[in-house]
Amino acid sequence: MIDQPTIDRILDAANIVDVVSDFVTLRRRGVNLVGLCPFHDDKSPSFYVSPAKNICKCFACGEGGTPVHFIMKHEQLTYYDALRYLAKKYNIEIKERELSDEEKRVRNDRESMFIVNEWALKYFTNLLYNHVDGQTIGMRYFAERGFREDTIKKFQLGYSLDVRDALYNEAIRNGYKKEYLEKTGLIVTHDNGSVSDRFRGRVMFPVFTLSGKVVAFGGRVLKKDEKTAKYVNSPESDIYHKSNELYGIYFAKQAIVKADKCFLVEGYTDVISMHQSGVENVVASSGTALTEGQIRMIRRFTNNITVLYDGDAPGIKAAIRGIDMLLEAGMNIKVVLLPDGEDPDSYAKSHSASEFAEYIKGAETDFIRFKTKLLLTEAGNDPIRKASLISDIIRSIAIIPDNISRSVYVHECSASFEIEEQVLLNEVSRIRLNHQEQHPKPPILRRNVTPGSIPAASVPTSSTEQQAEPQYRNEEQVVEQQFEHTVPFSSPYEQSERLLMYYIIRYGEKIIFQQTDPATGQNIVFRVADYIQFDLHRDDLAFHNPLYQKMAEEAAAHCTEDGFLAHKYFLSNTDPEVSMLAADFMSDQYQLSRIFLKFNGGKNDVENEEENDEDHLQAKVLQAVYELKNDYILRKINELQGEMKEAQNTGQMDKVMDLLQQVSRLNGIKNELNKQLGERIVLKL
Repeated sequence: MIDQPTIDRILDAANIVDVVSDFVTLRRRGVNLVGLCPFHDDKSPSFYVSPAKNICKCFACGEGGTPVHFIMKHEQLTYYDALRYLAKKYNIEIKERELSDEEKRVRNDRESMFIVNEWALKYFTNLLYNHVDGQTIGMRYFAERGFREDTIKKFQLGYSLDVRDALYNEAIRNGYKKEYLEKTGLIVTHDNGSVSDRFRGRVMFPVFTLSGKVVAFGGRVLKKDEKTAKYVNSPESDIYHKSNELYGIYFAKQAIVKADKCFLVEGYTDVISMHQSGVENVVASSGTALTEGQIRMIRRFTNNITVLYDGDAPGIKAAIRGIDMLLEAGMNIKVVLLPDGEDPDSYAKSHSASEFAEYIKGAETDFIRFKTKLLLTEAGNDPIRKASLISDIIRSIAIIPDNISRSVYVHECSASFEIEEQVLLNEVSRIRLNHQEQHPKPPILRRNVTPGSIPAASVPTSSTEQQAEPQYRNEEQVVEQQFEHTVPFSSPYEQSERLLMYYIIRYGEKIIFQQTDPATGQNIVFRVADYIQFDLHRDDLAFHNPLYQKMAEEAAAHCTEDGFLAHKYFLSNTDPEVSMLAADFMSDQYQLSRIFLKFNGGKNDVENEEENDEDHLQAKVLQAVYELKNDYILRKINELQGEMKEAQNTGQMDKVMDLLQQVSRLNGIKNELNKQLGERIVLKL
């Protein structure tokens, strides 16, 4: 395990901008940075990064947090593995004790699968360089393909022996379990119990995630055998989903950002050859039609994509059917048709990077125009096929989200096909309407609020107020998200309790009361955290949410210690639920309640909010405590009124009178609370 001082060093070193920038293209917006969220299909930037607070937050899906939380979510790592990731990034040494056998046994399957894949990568590369078959067969193949040694090392290519179970036996000797060799697809277990290596007798192409972890392999057979598949790929697994991966993205991401363009090709060797020629902003869909996950990954880095096709007409027609998804995602799509007999692999080998770029510049064609020309040639003079072609083109135009782009394409098609523009516009409208009816946009749901979870809005209005549409505000601009459906809170007091937690996390160590006891002469000091605990306890109240109660108790216990900062304490907490909640409350963008507006002149101005908090901290904390107590009273009154109605229906008049007295007493307390904001109110329910 990692000790706390090392954790503190990692957290101090980890810069949220550095960490997020490895995966998301960020642009400056005021004091913050913004980009497309990597955790949902984000078509307009909603992922904010705050350098000052060292946190990130998506104000559409609610994901975010500290650098550790970002890595945990993005790379699907545990808390401690995310710390190890950051330690490696910032060259921080971690000294850990050896895990016990029991701890090794209970390690997460995903972690074990990544470990097995990392070992397999080293195994394959070692064979390529140090085994006679690897040198004479594998290396010879790569040399024939024109790959230089530096390119082979860069992409960590390898070789698998043409032996039935060589990898399996070596893995077992090294202590790796058969279970994980099977789950990663490195071996195949047959019905009779025998085992064989999936990739035997093949050159190996490892598939890396965006952060450089090995999730899968592709293997190309070298023997000419009609019964053997040319390429074999790792099967789908807990760590590998082909639809969410792009070959070469790890090596291409920086070049894509720099060029603001991504080249899309078909296979492994296309990517490698283009890199070797100097064109590095290239990825491959690995022979499959593009998926939404792959498109989303490209859009993190650029909106501009150029698809490279060879001269194989049937292959082109099959491929363009999958590109409509790029149009629907709002991508700017160009197409380059390579000379006859050339593919990206061969063309890159015979041309320099400048020659390649010059050819692309001259050959790039807008996708809609390319598709129109291709299908017009195919249709010829056949009116039926031509009508079908027009419908096909109009369907592609209809899914383009930008109104102006659609209008331009409709105008061009009207001229090309000699059809009235209004007819085409009507057809586009009809298609879009049908699509919206068949695929209604799902509502954005606020995340379920279970004990310890974090709703999307950080500070909701009081539960005594009418629920309004949440508004999130950035220092430089207003970011609004309208929620068509809101998941109900798990506790009737959730909103009021969250308001108290907001003050505990942000200002738990701040002094709000300080006076001398006239009887003893003792100096009495109350800080935010211990005052909230004190005031609730003396009225026999506590947080209903167990996570909130735990955090409130910890803050109250530590708030008097020298150097204690509540937000830092909770952000660096080893419990991810605690640190995520703290990160959520440290975000600037959240829904403001009437409490905030009251002390800010009725203005929803977050720029001055933190300063305003400091100025009126005592009054605001008292107000928040009042809100929670008021919620308790209102709920108790409602319960008693329900009992009173039931007693009336059953003729229990004595009980009715008793309940009426209780309601009257509670109403008196409620009225006193309303009149005396912040005063000590003894509450005995």
